[in-house]
Amino acid sequence: MVQKNSIDNKIIIICGPTASNKSALSMELAKLLDTEIISADSLNVYKKLDIGTAKPSKTDRETIRHHLIDVADPDKTFSVGDYREIALPIVKRIISENKIPIICGGTGFYINSILYNYSYGNINADLNVRSKYLELAKEKGNLYVYNILKEKDNVSAEKLHFNDVKRVVRALEICENGTKKSEIIDELIPNFNYCAFSIDFDRDELYNRINKRVDLMIESGLVNEVQSLIESGITIDNQCMQGIGYKEIYGYLNGELSLSEAVNLIKLNTRHYAKRQITFFKKLPDLVYLKPDDPKILARRIIDLL
Repeated sequence: MVQKNSIDNKIIIICGPTASNKSALSMELAKLLDTEIISADSLNVYKKLDIGTAKPSKTDRETIRHHLIDVADPDKTFSVGDYREIALPIVKRIISENKIPIICGGTGFYINSILYNYSYGNINADLNVRSKYLELAKEKGNLYVYNILKEKDNVSAEKLHFNDVKRVVRALEICENGTKKSEIIDELIPNFNYCAFSIDFDRDELYNRINKRVDLMIESGLVNEVQSLIESGITIDNQCMQGIGYKEIYGYLNGELSLSEAVNLIKLNTRHYAKRQITFFKKLPDLVYLKPDDPKILARRIIDLL
């Protein structure tokens, strides 16, 4: 057991791009600190999405208590506000027990919703508005919907790519809630004393890890998992099916792609996503980059740095 003295009342953040060994590091760290892990992954929240989300194994979850996994049905939407509402009390409870919560994941908006008072996360999703703009994007293209956002909130639009439909539509939801996302003033003073770490893989090595993980997902039954979701009534319009790995296999099962095309597209989209994650987390103040190593060694190194 690691003695807790100067590391009391801290939150540890393990973040970074997909396939960077975050989960393994968090597990080793949680064992040393005798604590719990809070997932910060926008797909891990969904039940029945297991293979394509690379969820922690049943054994890992029995060994170390995990939170924010399997908290939403696949046909439901789940927002940043929903995440914060569930996760924040858990963080506070763990701290009250003189333990150090470990937040692990690659969804930056989830992590920031805990660290800062981002008010946009508290604006509820409007499914009617969301459906309206998603349909427009299908009928008239992503650029058409993006141009609507430019008219309503040009400042927010300039920060987004027109193909980033999810965030474009979210900004439009906020507009139709009576305000502009760009006009919301967010408090950037951290709610907690945090230490953030990311494993800094060489880009080529990271991409190779991503490609291998996608192959493993296919071998492990990702196609059958998506087929099962479809048979249960989940469609491409459900939020969960917009996740990388799921939307591409949906396209394969729908006859729009061959399996090899779908797999290659998953790899490409995942690499692009990893690149965006790297860019996002570079903005996190005081983020410490760790050279790749055995997770047990890295966990010890983190404790020495606390």
